[in-house]
Amino acid sequence: MLVLPDTITLAQAKDVLRMLEQARPRQAAGGDLLVVDASAVKRVDSSALAVLLEFARSARAWGQRVVVRGPPPDLVGLAKLYGVDSLLLDAPNASGR
Repeated sequence: MLVLPDTITLAQAKDVLRMLEQARPRQAAGGDLLVVDASAVKRVDSSALAVLLEFARSARAWGQRVVVRGPPPDLVGLAKLYGVDSLLLDAPNASGR
């Protein structure tokens, strides 16, 4: 499981994406599903969605699927606002914490 930091805004976006991409090969050994744990996330902006969407796009190129579990309400709200909740969020947990 890949664990997100507590803050993902424009200032952290590049580093968070790099961290996810570097960890992807190790996580991929368990199959084609990459689980991203967002339960520690407390502060986000739309950059968080951009990071997660880019990570999901990259994973698809390798035949993998990304799902975000434990997203905070702010991240869920942004995902729904932009219409990408079904692309990233684990359905049972899509309502946030």
